[in-house]
Amino acid sequence: MWLLFALGSAFFAGITAVLAKLGIHGHDSTLVTALRTSVVFLGAWIVAAISVKGHFASELTTITPRTYLFLFLSGLATGASWLCFFAALSRAPVTLVSPIDKSSTIIAIAFAVIFLGERLSPIACIGVLALAAGITLTLEPGTLRSLVSQHAQHPTNAPLPNTQKAPTASWIVFALASAIFAALTSILGKVGITGVDSNLGTAIRTSVVLLMAWIVVALHAKPAQVRTIPLRDHAWIAGSGIATTASWLCYYRALQEGPASVVVPIDKLSILVTVAFSALMLRERVSGRYLLGIAGLCAGTILMVIG
Repeated sequence: MWLLFALGSAFFAGITAVLAKLGIHGHDSTLVTALRTSVVFLGAWIVAAISVKGHFASELTTITPRTYLFLFLSGLATGASWLCFFAALSRAPVTLVSPIDKSSTIIAIAFAVIFLGERLSPIACIGVLALAAGITLTLEPGTLRSLVSQHAQHPTNAPLPNTQKAPTASWIVFALASAIFAALTSILGKVGITGVDSNLGTAIRTSVVLLMAWIVVALHAKPAQVRTIPLRDHAWIAGSGIATTASWLCYYRALQEGPASVVVPIDKLSILVTVAFSALMLRERVSGRYLLGIAGLCAGTILMVIG
């Protein structure tokens, strides 16, 4: 059953990035992150209430301090990952940001082996190599070189003219940071979700993310900008939050029942959904090399599952 939940997580995570990209256009990325986290917070607690049948007091008192600690740390890592991811997404196309963000798979697998004691079979090791090769192929060298060159010509403290809308190379740093924090989220979440209802654990984590996101917004003195966001963009942001809620609920149910070294790669197949929806809704195009990289990601994931 955990396999079905992992696949569901991948699907909803895939459409999350596209919906968020549609809603983030021209708006502050930290504010958008806080708004969509508010939607996730509401959805997570509604599902948790249904799951524990309203017995919050008894359920919350049975959670050990250790579990609370790891849920809290996982929430902090998630918040940091989201803030970095949407900062990158506001600066570059989805098809550029997603592959780097998905490199968290390799980092999470390494963490699972080192810290959780999970073992990889020879087939799974080949799968890891295939994942690494796939991620590498999805990174277009020519595009990255041009972005770095553009960054050198137009430093981040010198805005591009209004006629230039191309992204600067700073998105790469945010995307890499997002991957590292996402890997930490998976491992901390695996430990924190043990011994607690997965839906309730997700709701607790979301509370931490929500608090963190709005603190960052408040520090930047940007809450008032909510009124400047058009209703249509609010709808896209809300849709992204709903998709994230569904993805999280599936993901942590799968993580609770299955091995992290397998659940995480399956979840990262969301890039297939992201690429498909990016082509349909955002008109983003990818090269043959990119598609070959996607094939590598799929092959690596399959090897991880059967290994």
